[in-house]
Amino acid sequence: MGDEPDFSSLPLTDRWVHKVWKVRKEAYEDGAKQFAATADQYAEVFRPFLQDSSLWKGAVADSNVAAQQEGLAAYCAFLEFGGKEHGTRTRNQTVVPLVEKGLPSTRAAAKESALKALLLLIDVDAPGPVIEELLPALSNKQPKVVAATLNALVTIYHSYGCKTADPKPVLKALPKAFGHADKNVRAAAQSLAVEFYRWLRDAMKPMFWGDLKPTQQSDLEAQFEKVKAEPAPKQERFLRSQQEAMARAPPPAEGEAEGAGPEGGDEEPAEVDAFDLAEPQDVTAKIPPNFHDNLASSKWKDRKEALEGLYAALNVPRIKDGDFNEINRGLAKSMKDANVAVVTQAAQCIQVLAKGLRSAYGKHRSVVMGPVMERLKEKKQTVAEALGAALDQVFLATSLSECLEDITSFLGHKNPQVKEGTMKFLIRCLRATRTVPSKAEIGSIVESGKKLLSEGSEGLRSGGAEILGTVMKIVGDRAMNPHLEGLDDIRKNKIKEFFDTAEVKAKEKPKPPPPAARPPPAAGGPKRAVGGARKPAGGPKKPIMPPSSPSPPVAAQESAPLAPQPTSRSAPGGAGKLGMPKSSGLAGLKAPQKRLAGPGAASPRRPIMPDDDPAPAAAAAAAPPLAQPRLGLGRGGLAGRSLAKPTPAPVQMPPASPPPSSGLTAVERAELEELRAANERLTRQVEEMRHERNKFLSEIQELKNQNAGLIEDHTRDVLSIKAKETQLVRARSDAEATEQVNERLRRELDRLKRALNNAEGLASRAGMTSPSISSPTHDDVGIYRDHSYGASGSRNRMSFASTLSEEKENGEGHYHRSKLSPDLRYGGASGRGSPARGFRSAVATPVDDNMREPSHTAVSSGSSGAGYNGGVGGGGAAAAAAAAGGVESWKRAAEVTSQLKARIEQMKAKQGFARP
Repeated sequence: MGDEPDFSSLPLTDRWVHKVWKVRKEAYEDGAKQFAATADQYAEVFRPFLQDSSLWKGAVADSNVAAQQEGLAAYCAFLEFGGKEHGTRTRNQTVVPLVEKGLPSTRAAAKESALKALLLLIDVDAPGPVIEELLPALSNKQPKVVAATLNALVTIYHSYGCKTADPKPVLKALPKAFGHADKNVRAAAQSLAVEFYRWLRDAMKPMFWGDLKPTQQSDLEAQFEKVKAEPAPKQERFLRSQQEAMARAPPPAEGEAEGAGPEGGDEEPAEVDAFDLAEPQDVTAKIPPNFHDNLASSKWKDRKEALEGLYAALNVPRIKDGDFNEINRGLAKSMKDANVAVVTQAAQCIQVLAKGLRSAYGKHRSVVMGPVMERLKEKKQTVAEALGAALDQVFLATSLSECLEDITSFLGHKNPQVKEGTMKFLIRCLRATRTVPSKAEIGSIVESGKKLLSEGSEGLRSGGAEILGTVMKIVGDRAMNPHLEGLDDIRKNKIKEFFDTAEVKAKEKPKPPPPAARPPPAAGGPKRAVGGARKPAGGPKKPIMPPSSPSPPVAAQESAPLAPQPTSRSAPGGAGKLGMPKSSGLAGLKAPQKRLAGPGAASPRRPIMPDDDPAPAAAAAAAPPLAQPRLGLGRGGLAGRSLAKPTPAPVQMPPASPPPSSGLTAVERAELEELRAANERLTRQVEEMRHERNKFLSEIQELKNQNAGLIEDHTRDVLSIKAKETQLVRARSDAEATEQVNERLRRELDRLKRALNNAEGLASRAGMTSPSISSPTHDDVGIYRDHSYGASGSRNRMSFASTLSEEKENGEGHYHRSKLSPDLRYGGASGRGSPARGFRSAVATPVDDNMREPSHTAVSSGSSGAGYNGGVGGGGAAAAAAAAGGVESWKRAAEVTSQLKARIEQMKAKQGFARP
């Protein structure tokens, strides 16, 4: 140990880059102590590290972990005790090493110091440059570096909030982190997304939500539900510039909450939406090229499809401003479309366009707002909601001042539905506006609300009261009281109810008095009289003037030059007459004109200009009282302007009468009071009559509305009854037609059954054979030989009876109809070529009525011939010919049977019967 050289004598910068790690470690420790001991950020110890910022790159990324830990601590001290320049000059050398070797360090102290250094870099300047240096680390090959960077971003946004630190660059890179193969990276990305949700809520979703997997979305939704219950987040760490601004802010006044000043924290934080986070997109290229042609089509489906394509193109968080004049004109024209589906889709297009353009949509407001409000007459709920949403978005893109003219004009619309929709829109505007309307706008809104109070519909009357209550919430009840004069107590109570429950974002704040403002002095007049050079000459006579009614200062200044004038005009009146005013304002104006030829009329010092120029008099009326007027002149009131001319008091006035404050005599004052009382009485009577008239008009309108509703209900009932009667007549007619069809089918069925029975009887009679032929088996019932019947083993057989029984079995599952035509019932009814005729002519053997199956007769094939030989043992050519004719007849009978079967199926289909 004693042989080791002493490096403490070397300069700090030489030891800082020494090849021995222990020397570097000691240099880092020594540097941290020197930084902490500096008086200010301009100390000499900072200079070498500012001139060569690469010194810090080796310190924060030292190859030895022990030395690196001390190097990170030294860099934190350098930033903490330095200034803005210390961070801006070194961050491009230190951020990357801090992220790659500091944050993933295995030592907790080194990791903590690296994160602290990043926060200090943000403190001294701004978060933007640091975050920009952090983003490339999200693509690092080492998962531990990516996860550490994401965790550092979580700390940054948790400390400074999304208002100070811009979240847009990180939100764009977040989907890539969610798709990382390492689970730690995905977990860190989820933590960062949850932190963003604390500040941005659902406004952040359009930036990256569509790039996530469904399982990731569901996991995030579960985490978001936990965050929703937490209170609104607040910024925990402040930049140095913010700290200086907070230090300069004045302390809160007495009774004011701490932090509620200009920089106070009681103000509601501004909501961040997707518009602030998204980048503007050019949507003009996405609009279908045939949009205007399809919008002008005569088919409503083409118009609706065109608007749907436009909606798909415009439905983005933020739209780049462009030429949308023609599109807005087309949307305004679509408001007059006869098809409500087209109107609804057009309103949705206006909504997304105004939402995407925001303030840039203000130039299009006048084009679409009027048509949209005109369409509020639609009673369908879905259409009304779409129109209301479009109007709300147009209002948010503009302001209440811009929309108020259209709103007040449509509040007087003749259609009650339009009036009600406009009223609801105005209420929503008053709740959402953040700017207090001007006095003129308040007056216009109040007048519109008062008119709604006298409407016949209860909804409109309640809406008018809600409008007035919301305005009262904005401006305050004291400012609203003058507007409520003349309303009855019932309406005032209704307005007060809405005032108590209204929620508004704009509230009238009392303006603080200016710092230099001081109350006017109570004794300002006497001070000027004492200190000025224009003090009246008659000092002893001054107490005669009443001190409670000083004249305006202009009058006092104008009367001051009259002090040297002779007092012969005022002396005869005695001391009591010096303070006597003129009899009236009119007399005071005429008296100087009568005395212009008197001794003092030609005085060059008499001021005459104030009579011709009323401005000084107006200024005098607004100024506070200063000095007492000259003795012998009138005071204020109606005779104020005559003070510019020295007018003596009339001699006829009694000297002992007290000077009235208004310059009128007692008689005139009494008459004036009487006239005022009469005026008030008449005004009150007129107001009462106006209220009664409004009440009667309201009742009349209500009765008219009720009458119209009853007429409408009656008309609707009559039309309904007529419709029901028409349906009943049609049902009866259909029932009768059905009965007729059923009867006809029943008769047809009976006829076919009889025909089937007759055919079976004919078949049984035709199948009887001679006794010498043995009866066939059950499977061979009714077999007839086709050609020869002898010793040969080859025979073709056909059973007519079995065929009939088979067809009958096939038909029993349906309608049990006969397979034979009525032509087979009787031989005489058969056609010329019908097999039934040959059959009847060929049959000669009697059939036993008790026999279910016919006897079979063997017929030998022979040459062709006609007839049938029924005798037993008959032979020869005649028998052979008869046998051949019988076989041919059976073949024709089979063909006829098939034809009958087809005809029956056709008849079933025609009568409406279908196979199950």
